[in-house]
Amino acid sequence: MMKKKINRLPLFFFVFTAMTLSGQEIFVTAGFDTSRIFIGDQINFSVTVQQPSGVPLSLPFFKDTLMKNIEILSGPTFDTAAVSEKTIKITGKYLVTSFDSGFYKVNPVFVEVRNNEGVKRFYSDYSVLEVARVKMTPPDTVTRIFDIIEPYKAPLTLGEILPWLLLGALAVFISFMIIRFVKKFRRVKKNVPVPKIVEPAHVIAFRELGLLKDEKLWQAGETKKYYTRLTEILRRYLENRFGVCSLELTTSETLEELLKTGFRKDDSYNLLKSVLNGADLVKFAKYRPEASENELSFDNSWNFVSATKKEETVGEDVITDNKKEAGL
Repeated sequence: MMKKKINRLPLFFFVFTAMTLSGQEIFVTAGFDTSRIFIGDQINFSVTVQQPSGVPLSLPFFKDTLMKNIEILSGPTFDTAAVSEKTIKITGKYLVTSFDSGFYKVNPVFVEVRNNEGVKRFYSDYSVLEVARVKMTPPDTVTRIFDIIEPYKAPLTLGEILPWLLLGALAVFISFMIIRFVKKFRRVKKNVPVPKIVEPAHVIAFRELGLLKDEKLWQAGETKKYYTRLTEILRRYLENRFGVCSLELTTSETLEELLKTGFRKDDSYNLLKSVLNGADLVKFAKYRPEASENELSFDNSWNFVSATKKEETVGEDVITDNKKEAGL
């Protein structure tokens, strides 16, 4: 994060101040590209002076910050253009941003003309910039969480099912012949180590989410650690469930890799995108979410795993055991 340095030089916004000097006009113009941005957005801040070509002026120069909470990323870059035979226009541009929400009123900027009579200054007016926070959820979902709408499923036709049935029957026949061949020409080894059973991705994710909830990190003031753990759980779930290794990827790269697996931009996709973007604001933009936003991020993570988990097929032996336990 760029080290902030408070600069108390005056600034300004799209208002013109016209003064006269020796019968010729001098105009000062300044302002941002827009009067409203979101936290972290980057915009240009321009200073323009229209003056007689023979008048020496002292142009303003800003370093590190325009004012508190408005940082300079680069600049200035100056450009000079001729308006007429006796008038020129000088423009200086700065690339700025802000990571703190609020309304900022920047003082006027001035240029100086020095002559035998002394120093004369020409001012612009004040500048106003609003820095807004990114809304985590739509307004109609703040007070309650709505159920996820299931995707529409078109009915299957016999022509679509039959090729798969034939392929399945062929696979079963080939498997049967291989097993018979192996039993006939090769003795079954004893004490064969039992293969390790790998837990389903959603089982691991639900267990880790439960442990995270019990830790009560954001309740203890460790909000950044809470969102770091929450996104790690989701990224490991994406790796185990969809094969997307996203621990070293950015949020946008993770979402792109997920779409490459055939994942659609549905409600589940929006839940994941909302949690990852919100976590980025907390970890990199010093955003301080409300308690309800922390709980909503957890609920959205849980609902994403629940909606995208891979359904396990229950074998006949398990069904039989369940029936025995139920007394059927």
